[in-house]
Amino acid sequence: MKNHSILFLIVLMSFTSCKSQSFKAMTYNIRLDVASDGENAWEHRKGFLTSQVLFFAPDILGVQEAKPNQMADLKEALKTYNAIGIGRDGGNEGEYSAVFYNNKKFKVEKENTFWLSETPEIVSKGWDAAYPRICTYGLFTDLKTSKKIWIFNTHLDHKGEQAQLKGIEKIQKKIAEVNTKNYPVILMGDFNVEPNSLLIKNLSESMLNSETVSKLTFGPNGTFNGFKFHEPVTRKIDYIFISNSKTITVNKQAVFSDSSNMKYPSDHFPVYVECILD
Repeated sequence: MKNHSILFLIVLMSFTSCKSQSFKAMTYNIRLDVASDGENAWEHRKGFLTSQVLFFAPDILGVQEAKPNQMADLKEALKTYNAIGIGRDGGNEGEYSAVFYNNKKFKVEKENTFWLSETPEIVSKGWDAAYPRICTYGLFTDLKTSKKIWIFNTHLDHKGEQAQLKGIEKIQKKIAEVNTKNYPVILMGDFNVEPNSLLIKNLSESMLNSETVSKLTFGPNGTFNGFKFHEPVTRKIDYIFISNSKTITVNKQAVFSDSSNMKYPSDHFPVYVECILD
């Protein structure tokens, strides 16, 4: 009888652990590698930035402004991660909006990158954008539970208001197009707009801002620091949104303002969430 009870407990624990699974996600504009940044150039901060990522160990990491050499540095440092995405100038050219993922936790079923323009399948600049803008996405399967989730990562234009609004609309249409089985979705990135913008208002009608639904929040309100260590950080332009669904529970949301010797690892702070995939 005792052996039967132990067996039942083991089966129950196994079933419970497979029913839901926790995961961590982070969006991070790492600031492109440009020599004019001087003491804030990538060479001087890449070690601290990659150590920061490894410490918080997100299972999903969306990066923006990653140039090819920065992608190479990230891949070298993040040993247990794989990445999806291409550069915005095509192939391995230009800035990436790549998605890194813990290959011990997830596998990729589908992946793609498209341009935020009227011709999304080819290298192109849309509407009033200053630069070509892209979105990288993938369908990920949890290796333990076999649950699936779509991850979309983007960097909207910093000048063109029409490009921002049309770009997010293009992403929403792509989500609707590919998510035919109604899996949970995370949309993250540098949106280059603040919370009171029309874009965030419109997006909030179909998705949930992780900050507003999280059970616990931590860190500064702003995410763009401009490398200005001694000034308040109040401008919030980086976000993680989740599908308006009961399949993702956000337990924690944070903006991390870590520094070393009064230097930030990027001109943006990363946004981080801890979630349960039910």
